[in-house]
Amino acid sequence: MRGRPAVVPAGLTLLRPHPRVSLVLHRRSAAVALVLLALLGAVLLASACVGQTYIPPAEVWRALRTGSGPHDLVVNELRVPRAAVGALVGAALGTSGALVQSVTRNPLASPDVIGVGHGAAAATVLALATGAVSSPSALPLVSVLGGLVAAALVYVLAWRRGMQPSRFVLTGVGIGVALSAVVQLYLTDSELEAAEQVKLWLTGSLNGRGWEQAGPPAVVLVLSLPALVWASRALRPLGLDPETAAGLGVRVDRVRLGLTVLGVVLAATATGAAGPIGFVALTAPQLARRLTRTPQLPLLNAALTGAIVLVAADLAARTLLPPLEIPVGALTALVGGPYLLWLLGRRTATR
Repeated sequence: MRGRPAVVPAGLTLLRPHPRVSLVLHRRSAAVALVLLALLGAVLLASACVGQTYIPPAEVWRALRTGSGPHDLVVNELRVPRAAVGALVGAALGTSGALVQSVTRNPLASPDVIGVGHGAAAATVLALATGAVSSPSALPLVSVLGGLVAAALVYVLAWRRGMQPSRFVLTGVGIGVALSAVVQLYLTDSELEAAEQVKLWLTGSLNGRGWEQAGPPAVVLVLSLPALVWASRALRPLGLDPETAAGLGVRVDRVRLGLTVLGVVLAATATGAAGPIGFVALTAPQLARRLTRTPQLPLLNAALTGAIVLVAADLAARTLLPPLEIPVGALTALVGGPYLLWLLGRRTATR
């Protein structure tokens, strides 16, 4: 006996590529993703064209296609690799922010709140202070490990017969403050040249980033695709209260742990590539949700929004005050601070 055809709510489309496989497509979210993808392409093209010397799009395409010509150095060695790193780091931060905010059910949460950026900074500082790392190319790996260790410490300290999102966030804030004190102590007692190097890294910058720095976030994002597909499905029941989700057969604590680990890995990899860039992971998921109007945070659109925000911010940072280059982390903090205040005011007004 045949079952009744599935009733699909308005705004959704049921796809059945295989008799045993069914997918639900949110039409508005898909349309927004296409628009964001086109916008990301436009921002990347602008980043390759605009600078102290303007290069027409046709010349950019020629340099990319042939690898030669008068603009080969600027396009293929400076601008395009830098924009690629920005897009990859922004995508990783946007996705990570969506995962962390979904787990904590708090739009004010981000990987920075749970100590990922502070752990990466403290690990980098300790490696430089002790001389444990002599090669600058090893610093991104150190920062990734530091971010992972800090997040693991927060999770262990916040666990009390289960994971409460509010306790998780507060523990992350406390660990972040302690790790910040370690960094400040190093900056106070270190030599001027070493302190300046660390301060530039702490601000977050894409200056001097190339294909070498683009490799780790690209590999992590590709390897994370199966986990992200699982995460997009796991986020739906987490939007309910824990008791209801558990009644539906969801192992809430395990799902939260898996989503948190995935978010931390993405954030730590992004931090290792470009330094701790603030507010991208905070703002991108919320902007994506307002565009798509979906019940849960859309991972793909959050990734695209994060990539657009970071590439556009870096383009503005290096062209606003030529020949001075503003670190992109400073610009995102300058824009993200008022956004955070607005979000706090909006949450207070709705209570």
